Amino acid sequence: MKSKLRIKQLRRGGLRRDLEQIMKCLSTGEQLREVEKMIPSSEFVASKDFSLSVFSSKVDVAEKKPDTRNIEEAELSLRESSSLNYEEARALLGRIEYQKGNIEAALHVFEGIDIAGVTPKMKLTLAKRVDRRKRRSNDYASTPMSIHAVSLLLEAIFLKAKSLQHLQRFREAAQSCTIILDIVECSLPEGLPENFGADCKLQETLIKAVELLPELWKFGDSPHEAILSYRRALLHQWNLDAETTARIQKQFAIFLLYCGGEASPPNLRSQMDSSFVPRNNIEEAVLLLMILLRKVSLKRIEWDPSILDHLSFGLSMCGDLRALANQIEELLPGVINRKERYKFLALCYYGAGEDLVALNLLRKLLHSSEDPHCVPALLLASRICWEKSNLAEEGINFAHWALESLDDECNELEGTCNLLLGVAQSTHSKSALSDSERVSRQSEALKSLESAWKIMRMKDPNILYYLSLENAEQRKLEAALYHAKLLLKLEGGSNIKGWLLLARILSAQKRFVDGETVLNAALDQTGKWDQGELLRTKAKLQIAQGQFKSAIETYSQLLAVVQVQSKSFASGKMLHKDRSSRSFELEIWHDLAYLYISLSQDRDAEICLSKSKAINSYSAVRNHVTGLLYERKGLLKEALKAYWNALDMDPNHAPSLISAAVVMRQVGGQSNAVVKSLLMNALRVDRMNPSAWYNLALLHKDEDTSASLYEATQCFEAAAVLEDSEPVEPFR
Repeated sequence: MKSKLRIKQLRRGGLRRDLEQIMKCLSTGEQLREVEKMIPSSEFVASKDFSLSVFSSKVDVAEKKPDTRNIEEAELSLRESSSLNYEEARALLGRIEYQKGNIEAALHVFEGIDIAGVTPKMKLTLAKRVDRRKRRSNDYASTPMSIHAVSLLLEAIFLKAKSLQHLQRFREAAQSCTIILDIVECSLPEGLPENFGADCKLQETLIKAVELLPELWKFGDSPHEAILSYRRALLHQWNLDAETTARIQKQFAIFLLYCGGEASPPNLRSQMDSSFVPRNNIEEAVLLLMILLRKVSLKRIEWDPSILDHLSFGLSMCGDLRALANQIEELLPGVINRKERYKFLALCYYGAGEDLVALNLLRKLLHSSEDPHCVPALLLASRICWEKSNLAEEGINFAHWALESLDDECNELEGTCNLLLGVAQSTHSKSALSDSERVSRQSEALKSLESAWKIMRMKDPNILYYLSLENAEQRKLEAALYHAKLLLKLEGGSNIKGWLLLARILSAQKRFVDGETVLNAALDQTGKWDQGELLRTKAKLQIAQGQFKSAIETYSQLLAVVQVQSKSFASGKMLHKDRSSRSFELEIWHDLAYLYISLSQDRDAEICLSKSKAINSYSAVRNHVTGLLYERKGLLKEALKAYWNALDMDPNHAPSLISAAVVMRQVGGQSNAVVKSLLMNALRVDRMNPSAWYNLALLHKDEDTSASLYEATQCFEAAAVLEDSEPVEPFR
């Protein structure tokens, strides 16, 4: 027994000495015939056309110490096969040159390996090794190669790919890397068993190749091949560890989000019928990022903040910020900071249109125990409140609070704070109980907006828009026109809101032809899908000029666009921020019904109302139009009933309030107090409505007292002034 052990040790020592001599010979650049003498192979290690000058091209560079694994790998191959053949010797030589930094020399050596010739042997060796593992057999004689030789050759192919990558020959590198995956996948179609190749570097080389291949295709400007490589890496069983899999999933998601192209959907043969299959790049990227977040929640991988950043972008592109909020809420406490969670969720719910939920989250964040001076949160809270009459005062407080929390040097944020403050003050002015209070609040609003404009030095189109809008609503039309023109120039006509505001200001100045010219210019620069509001305003300008036939043609063109759009997209597709294509179509049918009633074309008006009812039977505007139709026919009781129905649906519908008051005066039997209450409610909703002022003047005149006559005179004057400056559509 001792003699056998001694013989074995002597043999190992002899092999190690032989290998050390081989390594010394190869690393010092001695004649390759010395290697031939020491390797019991009939073939020569290095080809005769290989010049020693290639090996010594970097002799002036400090050589790296060769890895001792070279000796160990070779010893294992020799121990198992009693010989080191031509390909294995080249694999060792190439590895040494690669480690020394002689990339071109290493590549030259690797290219001498007959990959096509040894591939069948490697495949057979891998397949039989798995078969032996299943049968728990230790019979190694039947394999054409040792597993260590396979590992050595696969590493050589990988290092060849790395050498090509260094030389920026990315496509060739990718093709070389693909060979590794093809060999393993063909040999082991069901995937690698656990701990397969644990006694050699095979698993390590395979993992590196799987991760490198997509990167090579990306650098080789082959996005389609890169996507297929990513999918192959994630769908085949490569025995990747959790961190490597997560890293590949993240890189794949990033590539899908930002590559700029559109990949074909994955064709998953193993996909279950009920499983979700992504239809495009964004959906596939979002799915991958959601999987990563779930892994974080299950503590399978470490938390990576960039996952949430990329997922936020992906779901924002999809318009599904509610889903993003759900993902954030599912994260375990402590994964992200509580304050950051409040901010993330508030932004998500705000983007999803759930303003009050977002506002409540911001209130929690801005509590004294959390972060009361968080300027972004204060600005968002003010933004949520600024155009809501019941929250405008709170919006003013948030804006003031943000101004107090600002650093002095941040002009941009100061300008934004003043913008938010001005809009909130403007909204708050509409709920003023007295004229003096309303005028005071409007003055403060203009002052804040002008301050924002000066701070930003006329560079922010939002400030110009709201400054022009506020001047227009206060009937300071020249100032409004000046700022609207500046806005159009600043934006280069790229924003439809600027064109619409300019056209409406011109219509308030009774410059209908100029307004239509502006809209025609806007239509020439706007895509067909975005022309809805422009065409609608154009039709109303044509009505104001008495061009009823042209207006009907414009509405017909508009309806055609909207109906094609509704068929092209889902019925809920948002044409505008505040309404869908169906609700916009509903408004168009109501406009046409109003027009036909004014032209005494009752039958056409009824057709329009039937079209409206088919879209939505619950509509205050439709009931108001129906009431006007009854009123024109002399059916006052039916008209009044229709107006009451409209007010049941929307108590603040100003046209129905005014029409109900008018019919009640005509029918009689009602006290003036009820009629006056209706008109005052209409003015509370729309202070600038000339019809409400005119009918209130008639009511005061009927009372026939000196005080009432004075009130009537004031109301007539207000009605006249407002009618002279009334736009064809509301400015806002």
